[in-house]
Amino acid sequence: MKRVPLGICVGFAAVWVTAAASWAGESAPPEPVAETKGLLAEMLKGPIAGTPEIVFAVRHVRGEHWYANFGYWVSNPKGYMYGAPGGRLCRLNLRTGQVTAIFEDPKGGVRDPCVSYDATKILFSYRPGDSTHYHLYEIGADGSGLRQLTDGDFDDIEPIYLPDGDLLFCSSRCNRWVQCWFTQVAILYRSDANGQNARPISANVEQDNTPWVLPDGRILYMRWEYVDRSRVQFHHLWTINPDGTGQMAFYGNMHGGTVMLDAKPIPGTDKVASIFSPGHGQTEHEGAVAVVSPAAGPDARPSARQISPSGRGGDPTMSKWRDVYPISEDCFLVANDGKLFVMDGSGRFEAIYAVPAGRNDLWAHEPRPLAPRPRERLIASRTDWSKATGRLVLADVTQGRNMAGVRPGEIKKLLVLETLPKPVNFSGEMEPISLGGTFTLPRILGTVPVEADGSAYFEAPALRPIFLVALDEHDLSVKRMQSFVSVMPGETTSCVGCHEA
Repeated sequence: MKRVPLGICVGFAAVWVTAAASWAGESAPPEPVAETKGLLAEMLKGPIAGTPEIVFAVRHVRGEHWYANFGYWVSNPKGYMYGAPGGRLCRLNLRTGQVTAIFEDPKGGVRDPCVSYDATKILFSYRPGDSTHYHLYEIGADGSGLRQLTDGDFDDIEPIYLPDGDLLFCSSRCNRWVQCWFTQVAILYRSDANGQNARPISANVEQDNTPWVLPDGRILYMRWEYVDRSRVQFHHLWTINPDGTGQMAFYGNMHGGTVMLDAKPIPGTDKVASIFSPGHGQTEHEGAVAVVSPAAGPDARPSARQISPSGRGGDPTMSKWRDVYPISEDCFLVANDGKLFVMDGSGRFEAIYAVPAGRNDLWAHEPRPLAPRPRERLIASRTDWSKATGRLVLADVTQGRNMAGVRPGEIKKLLVLETLPKPVNFSGEMEPISLGGTFTLPRILGTVPVEADGSAYFEAPALRPIFLVALDEHDLSVKRMQSFVSVMPGETTSCVGCHEA
């Protein structure tokens, strides 16, 4: 087995993937089809019969990376990354087509609505016209009782209600910059129902994005990472408990390419719907609508299936689907430019809303049913915030992926490293930290002995992104972890064995 001295980084070339189907190794996506008139009427007799109205946001967009839609550009504190002024929160009656503005600010921005479990309130992110930051607000579904929940010199976006009444959202209050770009980072935070007592539940040094609650109570979200591997390929689906414990890959993290965003569970199934944004991702999460089944495990590429029609017929909008919301396996709400659509499981679609004529600068976003929904399962917390550490248990370092040739007893210790966040950015230049190598900077935390049976145990500082290197008797690397793990205060977590390249 080839060993490499510590500190040598291997470069990984980016692979730019253009469709969900090609990423997943599936057959070709559905051919472009004409808009199916009457599809909404079919849906109103079936999957959305109990959904008379939907809620959605309207706002301007900005043509940067999928994540660069809040905060400011590093070399220009007034170079704000959100779109031009003008935003509103609306209700649409699916039967009459009537649109009602719940809330509007012609000088501000509105995004990320989430309907409460009883459908009486809407949680959303709002940037008032006199502010440069998005914060969390709540309003009655009838437009009454607007109240601000969070505040500060940072941005709070993509909020959701938790089944116990608390809130979960992404926030730039972590004070981090994208290590390979010029904009800020937002990671997962949790607060009480009033937006107070916010605490991080993620240690990511790059973006977390678009969280949503699964029926079993876990949080499904997109996690971007690049620990000693490509900075443009790994933005896939993960789960985490609402208290930050039990982080786990859900789908895709062993395969490069495609940003998996806006994933949500499909009711009555174990599947999720997601937007697969090609390559390193497109503006405002544009891409293909895909359905993912976790039944075959997190690395089974054929488990993803594109359902939206492709753009091969010459219509570029066919690769610009966004903000999918599954009602059933055969009914999805989805956005595309300035329109909202219903789409079925075979890719047929019909427009249900369009921004007024002459307002091509505005896009419709985030359609959500305005209807009661069941609360998900509650998961008891496993944290103890009086503690500064958590515990990790490794069962057998010789077990796992890509471990052929590793002999029992060959690995003597684990080198524990932390990948460090980038808390400041000084200019509009973008250079890797090492010559032609990584954009991340690791710090050595220590070493841990591996027992004769291949097991290891250690305590680690909580909420720190750590990764491991398996060392032989000469302190040379046998295997190097190319992802990160973290523990919450008081958490005990474990893994079967070693893996990665």
